[in-house]
Amino acid sequence: MSSMIPRRLGVCFNAVAATARPAMLHQTLRRTFSTSPAVLSHIGKQALPFGSDVAMTHDQTPILTPRVAADLHSTTLHIKGPLGEHVLPIKPYVNLAFEQEQGDSLLTVSVQDPGIKEQRAMWGTTRALIANAITGVTDGYTVPIRLVGVGYRATIEGGKKLSMKLGYSHPVDIEIPEGIQCMTPLPNKIMLQGNDIQKVKEFAFKIRKWRPPEPYNQKGIFVGDETIAKKTSKKK
Repeated sequence: MSSMIPRRLGVCFNAVAATARPAMLHQTLRRTFSTSPAVLSHIGKQALPFGSDVAMTHDQTPILTPRVAADLHSTTLHIKGPLGEHVLPIKPYVNLAFEQEQGDSLLTVSVQDPGIKEQRAMWGTTRALIANAITGVTDGYTVPIRLVGVGYRATIEGGKKLSMKLGYSHPVDIEIPEGIQCMTPLPNKIMLQGNDIQKVKEFAFKIRKWRPPEPYNQKGIFVGDETIAKKTSKKK
């Protein structure tokens, strides 16, 4: 008789849990929906300072024949500095305000309705793209590349072609894109410089794909401060 009591209690507990489960599920679903106001962009709301050697011009004319469909009806921001010029498309709901504070120039980015997800996402993105462009036309970007491997070498041929020996039966030749300076201070080191961080890193990883770093011998082409954890080979 005593051995039947736990079973009955277990059945009762299971029945109670089964009846309580829908209520708990309803509370869980209800908690996933938040009624709190949308959080402002922590990056987008920060004012962006720039020096007197940077000139910005915001053309309010809508783009009617865009290079990509996403830029339709966008405006254009021209950023010019000592190292070149950038042209950025600005979404129509993004507002740019230029101010002067204690001799410094400030740019404030805002959107029409921060409650809309798309506008809130583009708020911080637009501010980050403008900041990258300002750094590009003033200081520029430098990306170092290391060639790690026996016999790995790189040279510049004619100032327009990067030639690398990477263990293949033939050298690997890559055309250097316009706007990017490529140097080889050491036979196994490449330095890329440019005012567009996207183009510089895109070219760097185009070089890297010829010999991606491998973990067993830790050889390959490393971009920047890239490292790879060493793996031990399986022993039979």
